[in-house]
Amino acid sequence: MGSSCKDIREQLAQCVLASDCVMAGGNSVKDCLRNPDLYDQLPSKCLLLRQQYYDCRRGMIDPRKRFRLNAPLPQNLDADEE
Repeated sequence: MGSSCKDIREQLAQCVLASDCVMAGGNSVKDCLRNPDLYDQLPSKCLLLRQQYYDCRRGMIDPRKRFRLNAPLPQNLDADEE
């Protein structure tokens, strides 16, 4: 896996592990991310990270972005929680 997506993947995993879907629902991380019926148990931050991870992975194989690389990860994702 490319190093540009590694940080997003780690943040996504931590976010989902701390969500109600895993903690209260007893579901696996895989189930929470793949089952659309469980999306309402994920915080908006996790859904945003999921989309960013998808875009990052897609950018790695998209021939139009291969030489331009992926955009850098935003530094302040917690600003909306304050």
